[in-house]
Amino acid sequence: MPHTCRFCAAPLDHLVVDLGVSPLCESVLLADDLDRMEPFYPLRAMVCDRCFLVQLPAYVTPDVIFTEYAYFSSFSDSWLEHARRYAERMQRELGLGPSNLVVELGSNDGYLLRNFVEAGIPVLGIEPAQNVARIAEAAGVATLPRFFTHALARELRAAGRQADLIACNNTLAQMPDLNDVVAGMAELLASDGLITIEVPHLLRLLEDNQFDTIYHEHFSYFSLATLQRIMAAHGLSVVDVDELASHGGSLRVHVRHADAASVRPAVPALIAREHDAGLEDVATYAGFGERVAGLKRDILAQLIAWRSAGKTVVGYGAPGKANTLLNYCGIGPYLLAFTVDRNPYKHGRFTPGMRIPIHPPELIDEVRPDIVWILPWNLEREIAEQLAHIAAWGGRLFVAIPEPHLLEPGRPAEHAPSTVVGS
Repeated sequence: MPHTCRFCAAPLDHLVVDLGVSPLCESVLLADDLDRMEPFYPLRAMVCDRCFLVQLPAYVTPDVIFTEYAYFSSFSDSWLEHARRYAERMQRELGLGPSNLVVELGSNDGYLLRNFVEAGIPVLGIEPAQNVARIAEAAGVATLPRFFTHALARELRAAGRQADLIACNNTLAQMPDLNDVVAGMAELLASDGLITIEVPHLLRLLEDNQFDTIYHEHFSYFSLATLQRIMAAHGLSVVDVDELASHGGSLRVHVRHADAASVRPAVPALIAREHDAGLEDVATYAGFGERVAGLKRDILAQLIAWRSAGKTVVGYGAPGKANTLLNYCGIGPYLLAFTVDRNPYKHGRFTPGMRIPIHPPELIDEVRPDIVWILPWNLEREIAEQLAHIAAWGGRLFVAIPEPHLLEPGRPAEHAPSTVVGS
């Protein structure tokens, strides 16, 4: 079945990577679900040869994915700190106060907006996951449990509500109708307002083998150059960009109405770097799938070697990205006995597809495994510090991305060896 680009409508003819078939990454299972059929969908990323947007065809509609959602932002200490620093910066630079309005698209459990609420700044969260939106409301964060669309932006504007700041943190990738959403942001934004968009950087995804960040809930994967094209098509201009460490390397893109824009040098400088790295040449993407297949073989070889040697291997974390990796590699409880997670919502449940049990973190101390695999590798430092005590029984930490390597508990390494089989 032919597919077309969700931004420019050009035919999609170029494969980036084929990850087989996989269930929805946040669809953790109850024990009662284990005897039922689980839906699997193709997981193939394509690149458009006209605008160079990397994307998944929309195999699943957003209402299926996001009506009930298992991801809660507040269970990562480093992400909460990231949000706090962002809120302080925006308040300082924009001079926000009681007469302003901050809107967040995909506001989750209110983790970010509560910083503005505490400062007396009016907010509105827009969060389609009903279960998550209820938690935000209970925490005092005004939340509209709907999908953000251009039509909703028109409703809000007609009611006299325009945003001085729109935050779209790691949610633009989750919106299949890009043109409708960006048109809505332009509609909702006050004439001198600012939009900030945080997205994982496509350049880092390719360079660091971050294939596990590809899953059905993420419809699109962005370079700055492509984001600039998308914004310009809707009368918006990218005026600045920050390169962030979060999520394995992200961009925070600052956007204003085009007629109010003064572009800082960081924007053309990064676009030039992307061009030099070949992000606007389809040949650049052709080798990614082979590198991913090689990484799969290395991960499996390492786990099999440990299990053959009688070592106990468990996981830490049950993030969405882990489920792409586990299902693509075919890693079930025979190689990974269980995983743990700080989110109580997931306790007593099972990962989708591979059906690995998810327990509270305390089980690690009871079992005393030889190896703890940090599945959310983007939180490597935070988790390595939390697990420093496993060194007391000789436990070690394992990370698979960008390449398989071991860490000493409490001492994450910047660059680790690519092979650890037999360790």
